[in-house]
Formats: sequence, C-alpha cells, structure tokens
Amino acid sequence: MSTEVDEPLPEPTPLGEGGDVSYGSLVWSPVPARRDLLAESVLAAVDALPPDVAKWIRVAEIDPDLADTAAMTQEYNVPLAASSNCVVVAGKRAGEERVAACVVRATTRADVNTSVRKLLDVRKASFWPTDRAVEASGMEYGGITPIGLPSEWRLLLDERVVSGPSIIGSGVRRSKLLLPGGVLTALPGAEVVEGLGRPVG
Repeated sequence: MSTEVDEPLPEPTPLGEGGDVSYGSLVWSPVPARRDLLAESVLAAVDALPPDVAKWIRVAEIDPDLADTAAMTQEYNVPLAASSNCVVVAGKRAGEERVAACVVRATTRADVNTSVRKLLDVRKASFWPTDRAVEASGMEYGGITPIGLPSEWRLLLDERVVSGPSIIGSGVRRSKLLLPGGVLTALPGAEVVEGLGRPVG
C-alpha cells in the first residue's frame, strides 16, 4: 500500500460524542480516556501542552508486534503517508555532541547527510544507535515520538508532516497517536524544515 505524500490524506471520521474517531480500521480515543497507553514522558508532555492543542491528540491500542510502520499500515489499513517517523540523528563539533530528532513522513527518508548535517553544523551526521536513543528518550524502540523528547535535542519537522493527519509513536510499542500535523508545530522548540524528508525511490 502506498500513498504519495503530496496527495491529500483522508481525514479521520468522528464517532459519536465521546471524541473517538475512526482512521483505517482503528478507533482512536482522546488521551484522557486512555492515559495508560502513553509512556510517562509522553503523557507528561501532552499534559503540558495548551488544552486547545492537546485536545486534538488521540490514541489507539495496537499489537506491539505490529508497531513498525510497514506492518501497522498493512494490518490496520491506514495510508502509509499518514505515518510520520521520528528518527534520532547526531554529530559532533569541537567535541560536543549535537542531537536532533527528525520527523518525516513514512514515504520519505530524513536527509541526514545534507539537511541535518548543515542544521547541526557538524562535519558528519549519522543515526544514533538504537540503545542510546531508547535510553536517552525513555521510550521504547519502535515507539519513539516527537512528544516528550529531551529538551536539549533539536526537533526538526519536515514540511510534509505539519499538514494533514499524522500518526506518530506514543513512547511505547503497543499504541500510536493520531493528531493533525499542525499540532507538531506547537511542540517546544519545533522547527519546520523544507526538504528535510527526501521521497523514497
């Protein structure tokens, strides 16, 4: 299943008065109804957002074995381009390690060697080892999300992720978050970067 990132994505379908919505084959609930589905750091970050921003974030429980984007997309019938992946990239300058979380649509790859390297002002940028990213973020592998990351990291958003619905991690593998892409721009320190994500193929 594939969806071009520049095509309009379908919007979630409201379900009754409780705030639940349908997207793909999943039912997504407002965070207050399923706080148990978010990692502690992510939940704290959602609670710290202005109420008129946080109210748009919804969560759905999934099979943790299907947390990887390709598997989730196929199993739950969501558009591939609706998923936004968060990858951790780092480089060094004068002995100082500089870290950035990059959020790009699943139909693209983060332009690490050019865009991210220049933004971090380092000679070489590369993906952080999984164990370091998991330990530093306090989130599970496959669940790392732009919400609730360490404040010293830069948060880089590809322009494609800030329009239309975005499915992102929840900090744990057993759930995903669904939100309007514009909510990501309200996260502390968020920077929208043109061309951060390069189309795959």
